[in-house]
Amino acid sequence: MAVKSPSKGDQKAAQKNGKVPGAAADRVNVALLKRLSETPGVSGREERVRALVIEELRPLVDDIQVDALGNVIALKKGSGDRRVMLAAHMDEIGFMVRHIDDRGFLKLQPLGGFDPRVLVAQRVIVHAAAGEPLRGVLTPATKPVHLLGDDKPSAPKLEEFYVDLGMEPARVKEVVSIGDSVTLDRTLERVGDGVIGKALDDRSGVFTMIEALRRLGKHKVNILAVATVQEEVGLRGATTSAYQARPDVAIALDTTLAVDTPGMPDTEAVTRLGDGVAIKVFDSSAIPNFKLVRHLRDVAERHHITHQLEVLPRGGTDAGAMQRARQGAPAITISIPSRYVHTVNEMVNLADLDAAATLLARYLEDAHTGAYEL
Repeated sequence: MAVKSPSKGDQKAAQKNGKVPGAAADRVNVALLKRLSETPGVSGREERVRALVIEELRPLVDDIQVDALGNVIALKKGSGDRRVMLAAHMDEIGFMVRHIDDRGFLKLQPLGGFDPRVLVAQRVIVHAAAGEPLRGVLTPATKPVHLLGDDKPSAPKLEEFYVDLGMEPARVKEVVSIGDSVTLDRTLERVGDGVIGKALDDRSGVFTMIEALRRLGKHKVNILAVATVQEEVGLRGATTSAYQARPDVAIALDTTLAVDTPGMPDTEAVTRLGDGVAIKVFDSSAIPNFKLVRHLRDVAERHHITHQLEVLPRGGTDAGAMQRARQGAPAITISIPSRYVHTVNEMVNLADLDAAATLLARYLEDAHTGAYEL
């Protein structure tokens, strides 16, 4: 069936409304997103990704500090007194080595929430303190399919998984130590109108924070751009950094579920890929300030930024910690919709990512006008 090409007028109208994926993709620095995604950094071992974040933030801000827990706290000064804290977490879900058996196989301690069903026969990288990173296979201790016979394989449990480095046991014990970090081994790749890769939760939020600072125009608020640590194990970095930052307004930048896939009813979708940046209305860690929600919606509508509202029944972000620091602060999360969260193939749409960076930049230019008292 022939498909009629859109007219130039239709294309311009669509671009104005932020609905041309190609136009958005051209504005997104995929090379930086790829570096962020592929740089290892499990909870508590964020040093490699922290170095990259500092490199990208340094030309955009007036001051950078690293606190005792490892959070990057960057200050971009404004002409007023209001302090707006942005928080995007650097850590990714992963593992640490907790045991090495006599045959050289590694047992692991999870760092963050995994669904064991997506981990069978995955490649991993063991970041050995004693030398070069080591590639291995992550798999549960079970019979191969050829030996199962009539047995039905049961769903694997995390404690059954081990890593096979393909090395002699003595060599494994020589180069691997208890506590070495383990990350999933995947590159970031373009797919359709977006990208797939590991750690887009929350390297896409870190990217949004950096990109929004690049797009920022005149602003009166003081911006505290914080790349937090240990979010996946309890919002720990946001807790300490918010205490130091003393925000008047707090905004978390994170991914959220896009469950707009086969097998799920429309009512359970949470968000939809390609429908724009998500403005959070609820999650189980924080109920956003409703006046701040309205302000972000007004900014999005004024600048024709494609957006959607998000209600997440379970799960939370750094906003939950920032909202409760010191005397408390109006808080919200700006979310990037993602399919297949907490897998090695997290998928985000480049137009949604572009919309998130644009919304944040335009809000920061207008943030001094907000009145959020309840």
